[in-house]
Amino acid sequence: MKTPHIYVIIFGVVLFSWLLTFLVPAGKFSTEEIEYDDGNGGISTRTVLRQDSFRYAHPLDQAFVFEQLEALQNNPTEMEALEVPEEGLEEVLAAGEEALTQEELDEVSLTDDVLYEMYGMEIYDTSKKLHRTARVWGTDDTGGFGFLNFVFEGLTSGDKYGSAVGIAALILVVGGAFGIIMRTGAIEAGIFAFISKTKGLERLALPLLFFAFSFGGATFGMAEEVIPFAMIMVPFVIALGYDSIVAVTVTYVASQIGNGTSWMSPFSVAVAQGIAGVPVLSGATFRLIMWFVVTSLSAIYLMIYAEKIRKNPEKSLSYKSDNYFREHIQKTNDENKPFLLGHKLVLVEMLLVLIWIIWGVTQKGYYIPEIASQFFVMGLAAGITAVFFNLEGMSINDVASSFQSGASDLAGTAIVVGMAKGILLVLGGSDANVASALNTVLHSIGELLVGAPAWLGAWVMYIFQSLFNLVVTSNSGQAALTMPIMAPLADIVGVSRQVAVLAYQLGSGFMDAFTPVSASLIGVLGVARIEWVKWAKFQIKMQGFLFVLGTIFIMIAIGIGLQ
Repeated sequence: MKTPHIYVIIFGVVLFSWLLTFLVPAGKFSTEEIEYDDGNGGISTRTVLRQDSFRYAHPLDQAFVFEQLEALQNNPTEMEALEVPEEGLEEVLAAGEEALTQEELDEVSLTDDVLYEMYGMEIYDTSKKLHRTARVWGTDDTGGFGFLNFVFEGLTSGDKYGSAVGIAALILVVGGAFGIIMRTGAIEAGIFAFISKTKGLERLALPLLFFAFSFGGATFGMAEEVIPFAMIMVPFVIALGYDSIVAVTVTYVASQIGNGTSWMSPFSVAVAQGIAGVPVLSGATFRLIMWFVVTSLSAIYLMIYAEKIRKNPEKSLSYKSDNYFREHIQKTNDENKPFLLGHKLVLVEMLLVLIWIIWGVTQKGYYIPEIASQFFVMGLAAGITAVFFNLEGMSINDVASSFQSGASDLAGTAIVVGMAKGILLVLGGSDANVASALNTVLHSIGELLVGAPAWLGAWVMYIFQSLFNLVVTSNSGQAALTMPIMAPLADIVGVSRQVAVLAYQLGSGFMDAFTPVSASLIGVLGVARIEWVKWAKFQIKMQGFLFVLGTIFIMIAIGIGLQ
């Protein structure tokens, strides 16, 4: 039986999610702004849900609310405090009780949250629970979002700073830039020059690189930044006799292992601790030990697999797709191309831009727009160098066509990013303040853990955070949605909030290396030309290995009373 295409898998998940919204009523939370120490001496703010504010979506109790509005009209002091315009309230009352809707109330600053804060559940007709289910077909301008429009809506969601449109654009620009670089022949020539001068020592490169990428994930949350490194690492690792799965593991998986065991990542553990009310960057010693142990054991796991593939390459799940890289490498080897000055300059330019990117991300807060621009500069510089030194006979038109072909190679990957975001849209989105089936699921899990033994409660938190990451892959977004519930739940279950944070970071970090809705993972797999289904067959075993390690460290944390 032929394995299904990633598009088929995602469409199946979309269809399942849509059907789920018929069964699970929509729910929402009130939200609030909190401040927390960002670990660098500064104060950051974050919008989080209020754990005790969950309610199902119900129709408005028009009679009760209308009666309260009439009373409010006679209380100018309260109207002023609520910033309710007198004329606007008069218009709402003049329209009558039957015309009263939440949309009309929003216009006069009486939002659902404000009314709930004032009157509680009395504002609702609780005899009926509402579902937020997308139509089969439609857009916001034609009656509402339809799930068959998930591809377009997913691709155009977000902004240039994130998923999906920002990540999709970054993937296309990076693909174009590396299309130029690959056309110059500099990477292949550099790989063979390196191998010829380091005979017998090249195997040391894998564990060292694994630690380097894990450190990047632990310190500054490396994720999207891995994509360009993967473009270099895939041909390099294949030239050493391994496969593209090894290349993705030594780069992206290593970065997510670092992220999952981090003691200082500003995008995961720092945010989660701030929301949970735990001193930011506390428990660093425990996490440093955990990072070193998990990274070491994972590197050993990788080397065992890598050696098996080196001895018998045909056992690789990516053996056929790796032919693309092997043919390029073999062509360079057969032609015995010299490592020219032009090739060296292209590689130096790449190195300088990569250093520029790391400096920008860690020191200046550069993100997707800046990184995309930096990679365009990298590709342009490589193209100009190639034309000047006549590498591969390249002309200006060859530079342009190489950019086009490089971008087109990753166009399918960019579409996957949008399709994956569409899953979240079908479930109602990730906004805690907007009624959705996802919010109801989140609340229900929290309710199930009340009364559970401490060790079981912590373990289930870990499982839940892992599964939740299959839908919400943003580390900071997942922290904002789950920690306001999991932190007080930890108090009830009998474990420290530090353990709740640990369950969050291990679950969200490790699962990022597996979930097909991770824009960063899909980008790296696109670069490596690996189908997600084949990746999943390899990674599911490693996920089991990582899950066992995560469980052990959670139990150790409970045993030593980590605070």
